[in-house]
Amino acid sequence: MPRKPTHADAELLLRLYEIRRDPELRRARQWFLTEMQPRSWDQIQATYLTHTDEDRWFRMTFSYWEMVATLVNRGVLHDELFFEHTGEHVVTWEKCKPWIDGARATIRPTYLHNFEELVKKHLAYRAKANAAALKRASPKRAKRAAKGKKR
Repeated sequence: MPRKPTHADAELLLRLYEIRRDPELRRARQWFLTEMQPRSWDQIQATYLTHTDEDRWFRMTFSYWEMVATLVNRGVLHDELFFEHTGEHVVTWEKCKPWIDGARATIRPTYLHNFEELVKKHLAYRAKANAAALKRASPKRAKRAAKGKKR
Protein backbone atom coordinates (compact mmCIF):
# COMPACT_ATOMS: atom_id res chain seq x y z
CA MET A 1 0.00 0.00 0.00
CA PRO A 2 1.43 3.40 -0.94
CA ARG A 3 2.23 5.73 1.88
CA LYS A 4 0.03 8.71 2.63
CA PRO A 5 1.40 12.25 2.48
CA THR A 6 2.66 13.55 5.79
CA HIS A 7 3.03 16.98 7.33
CA ALA A 8 6.72 16.76 6.44
CA ASP A 9 5.72 16.29 2.78
CA ALA A 10 3.49 19.35 2.99
CA GLU A 11 6.25 21.39 4.62
CA LEU A 12 8.74 20.36 1.94
CA LEU A 13 6.27 21.15 -0.83
CA LEU A 14 5.69 24.60 0.66
CA ARG A 15 9.45 25.16 0.94
CA LEU A 16 9.95 24.21 -2.71
CA TYR A 17 7.19 26.67 -3.61
CA GLU A 18 8.96 29.38 -1.61
CA ILE A 19 12.14 28.67 -3.57
CA ARG A 20 10.17 28.91 -6.84
CA ARG A 21 9.03 32.38 -5.76
CA ASP A 22 12.62 33.63 -5.53
CA PRO A 23 12.75 36.55 -7.98
CA GLU A 24 15.85 35.28 -9.78
CA LEU A 25 14.54 31.74 -10.15
CA ARG A 26 11.18 33.11 -11.25
CA ARG A 27 12.95 35.19 -13.92
CA ALA A 28 15.00 32.14 -14.97
CA ARG A 29 11.93 29.96 -15.38
CA GLN A 30 10.05 32.68 -17.22
CA TRP A 31 13.00 33.21 -19.58
CA PHE A 32 13.29 29.50 -20.25
CA LEU A 33 9.59 29.03 -20.95
CA THR A 34 9.04 32.16 -23.04
CA GLU A 35 12.29 33.40 -24.57
CA MET A 36 14.68 30.49 -24.96
CA GLN A 37 14.10 28.73 -28.28
CA PRO A 38 17.03 26.32 -28.84
CA ARG A 39 17.06 23.78 -31.63
CA SER A 40 20.12 21.81 -30.58
CA TRP A 41 22.64 21.30 -27.80
CA ASP A 42 25.32 22.91 -29.96
CA GLN A 43 23.19 26.05 -30.19
CA ILE A 44 22.69 26.07 -26.42
CA GLN A 45 26.43 25.76 -25.81
CA ALA A 46 27.28 28.53 -28.26
CA THR A 47 24.46 30.92 -27.37
CA TYR A 48 23.49 30.38 -23.76
CA LEU A 49 26.36 28.73 -21.87
CA THR A 50 28.58 31.78 -22.10
CA HIS A 51 28.74 33.16 -18.52
CA THR A 52 25.80 35.50 -19.11
CA ASP A 53 22.44 35.94 -17.41
CA GLU A 54 21.06 33.33 -19.80
CA ASP A 55 23.74 30.87 -18.70
CA ARG A 56 22.82 31.41 -15.07
CA TRP A 57 19.08 31.14 -15.81
CA PHE A 58 19.57 27.95 -17.79
CA ARG A 59 21.50 26.35 -14.93
CA MET A 60 19.09 27.62 -12.27
CA THR A 61 16.06 26.25 -14.07
CA PHE A 62 17.51 22.79 -14.52
CA SER A 63 19.23 22.49 -11.18
CA TYR A 64 15.92 23.38 -9.50
CA TRP A 65 13.87 20.81 -11.44
CA GLU A 66 16.53 18.09 -11.14
CA MET A 67 16.66 18.68 -7.38
CA VAL A 68 12.87 18.48 -7.06
CA ALA A 69 12.82 15.37 -9.26
CA THR A 70 15.40 13.68 -7.09
CA LEU A 71 13.37 14.38 -3.94
CA VAL A 72 10.17 13.03 -5.51
CA ASN A 73 11.79 10.04 -7.22
CA ARG A 74 13.55 8.99 -4.02
CA GLY A 75 10.36 9.22 -1.97
CA VAL A 76 11.52 12.15 0.13
CA LEU A 77 8.53 14.11 -1.17
CA HIS A 78 5.23 12.30 -1.72
CA ASP A 79 4.83 11.98 -5.50
CA GLU A 80 1.05 12.35 -5.80
CA LEU A 81 1.04 15.37 -3.50
CA PHE A 82 3.59 16.97 -5.80
CA PHE A 83 1.76 15.94 -8.99
CA GLU A 84 -1.48 17.47 -7.76
CA HIS A 85 0.32 20.73 -7.09
CA THR A 86 2.08 21.63 -10.32
CA GLY A 87 2.70 20.80 -13.95
CA GLU A 88 5.30 23.38 -14.95
CA HIS A 89 8.01 20.74 -14.98
CA VAL A 90 6.13 18.84 -17.71
CA VAL A 91 6.14 21.90 -19.98
CA THR A 92 9.77 22.57 -19.15
CA TRP A 93 10.74 18.99 -20.01
CA GLU A 94 8.93 19.20 -23.36
CA LYS A 95 11.25 22.07 -24.32
CA CYS A 96 14.27 19.84 -23.52
CA LYS A 97 13.39 17.04 -25.91
CA PRO A 98 15.04 18.53 -29.04
CA TRP A 99 18.44 18.85 -27.37
CA ILE A 100 18.61 16.41 -24.46
CA ASP A 101 20.37 13.67 -26.47
CA GLY A 102 23.11 16.12 -27.46
CA ALA A 103 23.50 17.27 -23.87
CA ARG A 104 23.75 13.70 -22.64
CA ALA A 105 26.35 12.87 -25.28
CA THR A 106 28.41 15.90 -24.21
CA ILE A 107 27.92 16.06 -20.44
CA ARG A 108 26.97 12.56 -19.23
CA PRO A 109 24.40 9.92 -20.17
CA THR A 110 22.40 10.55 -17.00
CA TYR A 111 22.11 14.35 -17.42
CA LEU A 112 18.63 15.37 -16.19
CA HIS A 113 17.66 11.72 -15.83
CA ASN A 114 15.75 12.34 -12.59
CA PHE A 115 13.87 15.18 -14.25
CA GLU A 116 12.87 12.97 -17.18
CA GLU A 117 11.74 10.16 -14.86
CA LEU A 118 9.68 12.61 -12.80
CA VAL A 119 7.83 13.76 -15.89
CA LYS A 120 7.17 10.17 -17.00
CA LYS A 121 5.75 9.37 -13.56
CA HIS A 122 3.65 12.52 -13.55
CA LEU A 123 2.18 11.78 -16.99
CA ALA A 124 1.34 8.22 -15.92
CA TYR A 125 -0.29 9.56 -12.74
CA ARG A 126 -2.24 12.15 -14.74
CA ALA A 127 -3.49 9.52 -17.21
CA LYS A 128 -4.64 7.27 -14.35
CA ALA A 129 -6.30 10.16 -12.49
CA ASN A 130 -8.05 11.41 -15.64
CA ALA A 131 -9.31 7.90 -16.48
CA ALA A 132 -10.66 7.51 -12.95
CA ALA A 133 -12.37 10.91 -13.11
CA LEU A 134 -14.00 10.03 -16.43
CA LYS A 135 -15.14 6.69 -15.06
CA ARG A 136 -16.71 8.41 -12.03
CA ALA A 137 -18.37 10.97 -14.30
CA SER A 138 -19.80 8.39 -16.73
CA PRO A 139 -22.66 7.20 -14.50
CA LYS A 140 -23.62 10.83 -13.84
CA ARG A 141 -23.57 11.61 -17.56
CA ALA A 142 -25.64 8.51 -18.28
CA LYS A 143 -28.25 9.59 -15.71
CA ARG A 144 -28.38 13.12 -17.15
CA ALA A 145 -28.72 11.74 -20.69
CA ALA A 146 -31.53 9.40 -19.58
CA LYS A 147 -33.37 12.28 -17.90
CA GLY A 148 -32.99 14.36 -21.06
CA LYS A 149 -34.54 11.61 -23.21
CA LYS A 150 -37.60 11.31 -20.95
CA ARG A 151 -38.56 14.96 -21.45
